[in-house]
Amino acid sequence: QVQLVESGGGLVQPGGSLRLSCTASGSIFSINYMGWYRQAPGKERELVARMSSGRNTMYADSVKGRFIISRDNAKNMGYLLMDSLKPEDTAVYYCKASINTSNGYTTESWGKGTLGTVSS
Repeated sequence: QVQLVESGGGLVQPGGSLRLSCTASGSIFSINYMGWYRQAPGKERELVARMSSGRNTMYADSVKGRFIISRDNAKNMGYLLMDSLKPEDTAVYYCKASINTSNGYTTESWGKGTLGTVSS
């Protein structure tokens, strides 16, 4: 079984920064892609950023130039550094990963989310 746990959310003023972390645990052999999604109140969940196992990245247009996704394969962790935050970035942020398990399966897992609030 694999688990993803996000941390690092909180309240920040417009223009501020947050650094989210995603910790993967369980029977992990390797991690394929890791991604960050967000869901704002009353809106659908949307992709924010994604990084492949080869470290190729993609970003939503709304966050390009402000957010940076990274990962530490040795620690089975992913990160999302969010700068120049705007009120419209307020959302629950979810980590998602495609994981190759120790017993030979590939599974996609979601974390439970962490709330980031941008407000003065």
